[in-house]
Amino acid sequence: MLEKFLNIFRIRDLRNRIGFTLGMLAIYRLGGHIPTPGINADMVAQFFNQNSGSALGLLDLFNGGNLRKATIFALGIMPYITASIIFQLLTVIYEPLAKLQKEGELGRRKITQWTRYVTVVLAVVQSFFIALTLTSTQAGQSMVNVSRGQFIPLCVITLTCGTAFIMWLGEQITERGIGNGMSLLIFTGIVVGLPRGIEDLYQKAHTAVWGGFTPIAIGLIIAMMIAVVAFIVFVERSERRIPIQSAKRMVGRRMAAPDSSFLPLKVNSGGVMPVIFASSILSFPLLLQGVSLFGSGPLRDNKYFGPIFTNLAPSEPWYEVLYIAAIIFFAYFYISIIFRPDDIADNMRKYGSFIPGIRPGKRTSDFINDVLTRITLVGAIYLVIISIIPTLLISGIHFNHLWLVGKFFDTLPSWTTNGLGVNFYFGGTSLLIVVGVAMDTVQQIESQLIMRHYEGFTPKSGRIRGRRSW
Repeated sequence: MLEKFLNIFRIRDLRNRIGFTLGMLAIYRLGGHIPTPGINADMVAQFFNQNSGSALGLLDLFNGGNLRKATIFALGIMPYITASIIFQLLTVIYEPLAKLQKEGELGRRKITQWTRYVTVVLAVVQSFFIALTLTSTQAGQSMVNVSRGQFIPLCVITLTCGTAFIMWLGEQITERGIGNGMSLLIFTGIVVGLPRGIEDLYQKAHTAVWGGFTPIAIGLIIAMMIAVVAFIVFVERSERRIPIQSAKRMVGRRMAAPDSSFLPLKVNSGGVMPVIFASSILSFPLLLQGVSLFGSGPLRDNKYFGPIFTNLAPSEPWYEVLYIAAIIFFAYFYISIIFRPDDIADNMRKYGSFIPGIRPGKRTSDFINDVLTRITLVGAIYLVIISIIPTLLISGIHFNHLWLVGKFFDTLPSWTTNGLGVNFYFGGTSLLIVVGVAMDTVQQIESQLIMRHYEGFTPKSGRIRGRRSW
């Protein structure tokens, strides 16, 4: 294994790519220590500590702690992800955009350019709502050190520029680094927060915050982390192989013998993207609930909008139902974009290949689509299970707030509905991102080694199969 790692540094191009990637990630982390002008950092940190069990914790996880510290990178890469969701939806329902995507590299560059513009617009909108939240009457002026008229434009300009710079960093890593720039930025933000999560777990164990159950709880959390990592690796490498038979055909002047192969369909082809998409969509009410309009107080205290924000708060049953539905929807939506059975069936017919027992053409397309529908459901359920783990660890699901059946859950132990208060860093979502991106990165490096006639990391068991990413 040491020899294989040394091979990485023997290849000049690969060595430069890894060095460039590490340099860009270092710049990203450096920007995470520059505070937004006019912010009272202590009051913002106190606000986040009071709301650590909400969706703010998950957003802060994706942003590498920048939202908690109100740095210039507080918005992170989430506006770019939201813009990508918008254009991927439009490519399905808007025919001119779908034709533009099929035009090749020129069309994709045009869509990427429009995505950048929409990212900036979304960053302006989100930073504006964040500025309103920090200067709202309930939050008090103590969260900012300047007047509201000065802080709002200053905050919007600073956070928007920070998001644009992060987007540029991710694109540079993708083009000149080892690839998967956006995923690596999220990966870095989670990894740097692991020491804080370990320290928090240590403090809970040292102060025996869970009483006599503390040693057992710590052991269960560690065991569950190991089990979740093993489960993620198993599912991410699982695939459904459809046998393919190739007929005899002329290759030059010779008749090629029939060949057999298989079409691999990954159980979770979308990776962690459905989870990020669902979190991004459902985080929008979180930005609105603290906004104060016309001096009437935050919207969460409004008699009309208050009940809506209450039911859409994380850990509430209605929020979790929408979260699960959004994950399943985006799992199918994402696979419909990256995998087209009609195109595969046409290509197989052109090259004289077929699935044994299935007629070429539409029958083949329908068969692949049926198989893909079934395994995508399995992948979506897997993502739901992994995504619910953080909620159960942090704040639980408040089934006791349900009408009629809520009294039954009140009779159960408090941790069943209020969780254990563990950080997001030990949840399934963060582990899914870390393990998935790590597998992708290893795959990228391994492909570079094999291309230059070096052995990969797993020469006996075959190449490591990562998931699809940005």
